[in-house]
Amino acid sequence: MSVSVLTRLPVLRALLAQLLALPVIWLLLLGLAWAFGVSPSLIGIAVAQGCIAAVVGARLGLSAWWLPINLAFVPGLLLMQDLAVPGWLALGAFALLLLVNWNAFTERVPLYLTGREAERQLHDRLAVLPGNFRYIDLGSGLAGTLTRLAQAFPAAQFVGVETAPLTFALSWLRCLPRRNCHVRLLSLWRVDLAGYDVVYCFLSPAPMAALWEKAHAEMRPGALLVSNSFEIPGVEPTEVLQLDDWRGSRLLIWLPGGPAPDGAGTSG
Repeated sequence: MSVSVLTRLPVLRALLAQLLALPVIWLLLLGLAWAFGVSPSLIGIAVAQGCIAAVVGARLGLSAWWLPINLAFVPGLLLMQDLAVPGWLALGAFALLLLVNWNAFTERVPLYLTGREAERQLHDRLAVLPGNFRYIDLGSGLAGTLTRLAQAFPAAQFVGVETAPLTFALSWLRCLPRRNCHVRLLSLWRVDLAGYDVVYCFLSPAPMAALWEKAHAEMRPGALLVSNSFEIPGVEPTEVLQLDDWRGSRLLIWLPGGPAPDGAGTSG
């Protein structure tokens, strides 16, 4: 497998961290047995292996939220064995996690849900645009915000893109009653942003630099790129909307295509 594929798929880096931790823990056990005659318990070995895997994963560039996964993976397997948890139950839980959080494993983008305060601020910002604007949510999750905005702005068009299979299926069903709202099973990197007046995202720090390059190349003058919480490295936002939520987060707004020509509306 090429290095580029390994770089694109964090789940493979997490697996590599687990594999690299095995010879390290084996050497550690040999050293303890030879020097001190110590033989740790199986659960102690599993926890030590998890700690090493977490450190290795961090060194391989995995996001912080991978740390508890790498830490708990082997101890969790051991615990399930001790509790006689059926194999199909563990496999089913993993499959469900994968179907809901596919983006987290493949693109370092966990499932984040837009809060009500962010949604309110976003609604107020959209209200000043021409009524027929086109809006896209890059990674629309369960489409709650998308459908509510579509209801609030019936003359506008709302599109969501999502690649997590189960999340897409649920959001697709949720959008069915709305004629101006639909969700596509599509990667955000395959979307042409040129046709949209507002591009909204709530991703993670990992893809923001690449997203800026894409938006700068494709979005037309006057179109808004709105990021919930996550900054674009080295690029100051045009607007910042402070959110009064528990995280103290912000809506960051850029004009990747430059300002709209004088006298031109946002929608065209």
